[in-house]
Amino acid sequence: MGVDFEALNRAIQDENISKLPRPPRPNYNKIHSQPLPVKTYPLPSLIPHNPLSLLHIAFTYLSHLIFPPSSHPLAPLRGYFSAETRSIHVIDEKAARVLWEHGFFGKGSLSRSEPAWLEREKIRRGLVLGNTSEEATRKRREERKQFKTERARKEREAIEEKLVEEASGIDNVNRNGDIEQSVATQVERQLEPADADHHHSPSVPSPTVDGQLAVPPLDVASEKSHLQLPTKAIINQEHLQLTFEEAFFLIYAVGVLEIQDPLTSQVIATSRLLAICRSYSYFPPKLPSSLAPDDPFLLSYVVYHHFRSLGWVVRPGIKFGVDHLLYNRGPVFTHAEFAVIVLPSYNNTYWSSTAELSELVTKKQTKTWWWLHCVNRVQAQVKKTLVVAYVEVPPPASDDESIINEDGDVVDIGGFLKRYRVREFILKRWTLNRNKD
Repeated sequence: MGVDFEALNRAIQDENISKLPRPPRPNYNKIHSQPLPVKTYPLPSLIPHNPLSLLHIAFTYLSHLIFPPSSHPLAPLRGYFSAETRSIHVIDEKAARVLWEHGFFGKGSLSRSEPAWLEREKIRRGLVLGNTSEEATRKRREERKQFKTERARKEREAIEEKLVEEASGIDNVNRNGDIEQSVATQVERQLEPADADHHHSPSVPSPTVDGQLAVPPLDVASEKSHLQLPTKAIINQEHLQLTFEEAFFLIYAVGVLEIQDPLTSQVIATSRLLAICRSYSYFPPKLPSSLAPDDPFLLSYVVYHHFRSLGWVVRPGIKFGVDHLLYNRGPVFTHAEFAVIVLPSYNNTYWSSTAELSELVTKKQTKTWWWLHCVNRVQAQVKKTLVVAYVEVPPPASDDESIINEDGDVVDIGGFLKRYRVREFILKRWTLNRNKD
């Protein structure tokens, strides 16, 4: 039988490449050191037993007073409004990287979370070595699924063999050990990896030609340098996709982003952007004249702004059937601790002034017990605490000209948002076995 030298050479190359040192893990504490895409300049610490610290504080204070440093970037980051996807697109790679690393804003349009399509493409083409977080997650899930399938198959085969032995009437005295011990031993032996006998098999002699190896040894250094040689520049086809809540927070609260209309290439004013976000929170979009105080965008943004101001990293929670997910530091450090559902609350007397308003409010507030039970069950399975955020909806502010002008645009956004209140309630699933006391 002939030896497939090409297959043998590929196997040796794969084995040597797999032994190459892994690239160091990124220092996430340094990369994500800033919670927002702005810089702060705090004064130095006061050391009581060191009088020079007072001079350091005075010098820093005077330097900041005379030459105030800029906390915002020199040029604002730029995004583009997309009516088709109902989101904001950030095309510039540097701007997208800044927004992700400093606050975990947005997601990659071709990735699950972090924009990593370019790195994955380089690894796929063999230009660089390493592995992205998405590839590691996918590989880990496939290995876990394969292990469970193999374990179930081995256990089933062991049980079938045991039943056959019992049916054949073999004398139990001639067996080594009792039935349970034999089944456990057999299952353990069957669960061993398929390549476990490889170490006990006799070594296969290397194919030789005229007394020399037919397959020359692979130079690992040359292979590594060969893999890292760029063959052709790859155009990044991925952009950062921001939700309306994230984009409006970066514009109104932080002031580092500006949105352009892709048709006119003009910057959209903040008040105009608020009306657009409110309009596109409905499907199909509503006219500005028919907007209400309980628009889905307003309720969602009030809760988003509330938790962002408390220091939480807020991410979309559609994956788990909720509105928002709350991270302590960010998705690269830990899993989300809380899952937030936004619900409107109409406690103002205006909403009960007429029978029509009362009926409309009752219809909007009605939720079935089965819905709440399903949502709470999902969060319990993924080890998250469910938070119900009630937003107190104020009456319409159309009569207040200091907040809304004659055209219906919001003039004072701060005064408009101050009229909303947020109440938080934590719900936990009660089970008899775990909550006996």
